[in-house]
Amino acid sequence: MKNQLLHTPEGVRDIYNDECKKKQILQERLKQSMECFGYQIIETPTFEYFDIFGKEIGTTPSKDLYKFFDREGNTLALRPDLTPSVARAAAMYSDGGDMPLRLYYMGNTFINNSGYQGRLKENTQLGAEQIGDNSVHADAEMISMAVECLLAAGLKEFQLCVGHADFFAGLMEAAGLLEDAADSIRELIANKNYFGLEEAVSDLDMDEDLRGLFRMLGGFYFSGDEMAKARSLAVNYPKILSAIVRLEELHKALAVYGVGKYVSYEFGMVSNYRYYTGIIFSGYTFGSGEPILKGGRYDRLLQHFGKQAASIGFAIVVDQLMAALSRQKIPVALPDQGELVAYAGDRFLEAVSYVKEIRRRGGIAELVGWDSFRTKEECEAYAKRKHRGKVTVLK
Repeated sequence: MKNQLLHTPEGVRDIYNDECKKKQILQERLKQSMECFGYQIIETPTFEYFDIFGKEIGTTPSKDLYKFFDREGNTLALRPDLTPSVARAAAMYSDGGDMPLRLYYMGNTFINNSGYQGRLKENTQLGAEQIGDNSVHADAEMISMAVECLLAAGLKEFQLCVGHADFFAGLMEAAGLLEDAADSIRELIANKNYFGLEEAVSDLDMDEDLRGLFRMLGGFYFSGDEMAKARSLAVNYPKILSAIVRLEELHKALAVYGVGKYVSYEFGMVSNYRYYTGIIFSGYTFGSGEPILKGGRYDRLLQHFGKQAASIGFAIVVDQLMAALSRQKIPVALPDQGELVAYAGDRFLEAVSYVKEIRRRGGIAELVGWDSFRTKEECEAYAKRKHRGKVTVLK
């Protein structure tokens, strides 16, 4: 028990001093980027009824949720994902007259990952949702805002991989694959096991056009010409064709925003979130083994809460973004703020009066007894560590 008093549980950690301040600065940059696009903040509860994140919704598997009971015996869950919570709130409070809704949020999420995965079980997400617009222009706005957020964070080299949920779904339907077989192929794609994927589909009976579309799984495409090739193969497969056409339209819209160099297209993209129905995307950069950003269109999610509304959104995993910035040696500068006031014991009253006046004017003043230091250099070094712009000594 003594050890437990000094340690955090597996999968969570303390964040303090400069790291915590840098995280706050980074979060403010992301918030400002979203507000520039007209998004307004929303807060939802840290825990909800279990059904908000249940299997029917298509979010995190039950075994990975932190579940508990309230006094009435209702099953509750810590949120693993904020999108269902925002969808519930939008369905509950919006009368449709103020559509589209542009909302952004920040909060911690909780997923009970297996210990061997080495992932944090508590992460901070900062994300946005646009509710009430099913157009490709809404897709383009969301992806361009994601790009602007990552640029505001300080990243210079990153890529947003964009796909469409119906490309994979259409392939599975055209190939006549049942749910178990489709899930096996989904897992191969998620694990980037394209040799295993090729072997899994090699014995399937299909025409050459469909086989050609299967071969495009795992590839990355950057131009309209490459997507046109996929469109020519999908002529006889309406669901797949519709997905490709939407990606082509999105490609043109993103060119207007001028963010095309940060975007590639991955026809085989899949997501663990089964509520995605259209465009899906993930953000990657150096120094992070996991995506730093995930998003997509979920046009049917609000139906679970009694409202019909097309929606699209994304979330940035702030902890992953912080790790990537650190490994890329991209600094999050901490400004020097306030004044350190060191006082000798007999000048305590004067020191308190001095700092009270600074604080009254809205300034920052840290009061430290001079006896805490042995030399002037020690005092100045302390002030530097605390990012104080000025040192005043009263002795």
